[in-house]
Amino acid sequence: MSLDKKTCQGYLREFLNYITHQKNYSRHTVSAYRTDLGQFLSFADYNIDSVDIDLLRRYLFQLKKQNYGPRSTGRKIAAIKSFFNFLIKRQYIRKNPALLISSPKLPERLPSFLTYEEVEKILESAGGNDEMVLRDRAIMELLYSSGLRVGELVSLKISDINIPEGTLRIKGKGNKERIVPVGSYALNYIFDYIEKRTNVRTPFIFLNRKGNRLTSRSVERIIKRWARIAGITKKVTPHVFRHSFATHLLDRGADLRTVQELLGHSDITTTQIYTHVTVQRLKHLYEKYYPRFIVSPIQKTPAEDNKQV
Repeated sequence: MSLDKKTCQGYLREFLNYITHQKNYSRHTVSAYRTDLGQFLSFADYNIDSVDIDLLRRYLFQLKKQNYGPRSTGRKIAAIKSFFNFLIKRQYIRKNPALLISSPKLPERLPSFLTYEEVEKILESAGGNDEMVLRDRAIMELLYSSGLRVGELVSLKISDINIPEGTLRIKGKGNKERIVPVGSYALNYIFDYIEKRTNVRTPFIFLNRKGNRLTSRSVERIIKRWARIAGITKKVTPHVFRHSFATHLLDRGADLRTVQELLGHSDITTTQIYTHVTVQRLKHLYEKYYPRFIVSPIQKTPAEDNKQV
């Protein structure tokens, strides 16, 4: 007997509740999965029993016709696979039609990062003793000092700072906690900003002019503003500071496992992308400065090839 639309919608609500409260997926991921699965179930007329490999292929073909890129398509496939795995575990269905579909291969995209000199220029551009300037400088110093995600930064509370140890308690993706060191420059600017702050009742560190917690979007605007003032033409975002933090650590000899812990990556393969960045940079420096670097192979004549060594 085929499942009706109401039952399918109930399964979807149950699944979203499961990934929210048991799997601790971020709000952004849950929202994306809700949209993706709603789109797919609509395509399947909310008839889960009708879903087979042919229907899934037709759906992927439609996504291609609608110009969805490999990253968006990959996320939609991940949502479908996760949903059907859930249905199997709960014994709502007997066969998993999504087993045979695979995600498109994503082109390797190396993260953008700043040189140390560029970071310094941006940081130094925020000079002054004004409350908002101190706040902005503290934000940028902290992003570069500890490699935080912007969502982690705006969620920071004063109670998360361990002053004697010089560390922060961070709640990252999936509500996983980690302890990260924070440099003295960042700590000093944080303290200067808190001292200057007019609103002292909120537990959060970084506030807007109205005394409310800063949003991630506001931090992005702050970073772009100071990068523009510093004369940096690259696209600079909070995540670029995070990439720069990781790249500069590896450049100076930090091991991959340590950088993984600092960034809060659950899988070391996510961190490995930064090794590609450092290798590319080393290759560029080698080509630029090594005196015997050969741009193109030397062409030998047949006579030279036949010479006895």
